[in-house]
Amino acid sequence: MTSSTTPDPTRFNALEEAAATAALHEACASSAWGSKLLAQRPYATVEALFAASDAAMAELTAEDLAEAMAGHPPIGRPKPGDPTSAREQRGMAGASEELKAELLELNLAYQEKFGHVFLICATGATAEFMLGQLKIRIEHGAEAEREIVRSELGKINRIRLTRLVEEGSDA
Repeated sequence: MTSSTTPDPTRFNALEEAAATAALHEACASSAWGSKLLAQRPYATVEALFAASDAAMAELTAEDLAEAMAGHPPIGRPKPGDPTSAREQRGMAGASEELKAELLELNLAYQEKFGHVFLICATGATAEFMLGQLKIRIEHGAEAEREIVRSELGKINRIRLTRLVEEGSDA
């Protein structure tokens, strides 16, 4: 949706709790994150919503992060029928079969090492960029990688929250 107006949280604020809960769960699978955002409604501005999201993200435990990551498909394999993951992973379109195979191999090695999918804010990123980041990040220790994942989730959440307030309850 293209608009010259600033996104406004009014429609999100007005959602019934069940609808707001479902919309937030679509944005981020962490129930702790969603609960924290729900508890602070109504939001005066989108920036206030983003600030609440960032604060909630910073407070997530390792278990909460694992729950959030469980809602994300591996890079290069968006969930069938899921327009969000397909849109976010658009940068994989046109990637060579060799690149896709290398990405799959490294994804599996990353998952074996860290116990979760490689998570990156894929919106606007090329397949080559994501592969390069995967090659760098697979070398990290668990603690450093957990904080990068937290940051990447925060970026993804902001993008998804923007779509939520732009689209209202249709997100």
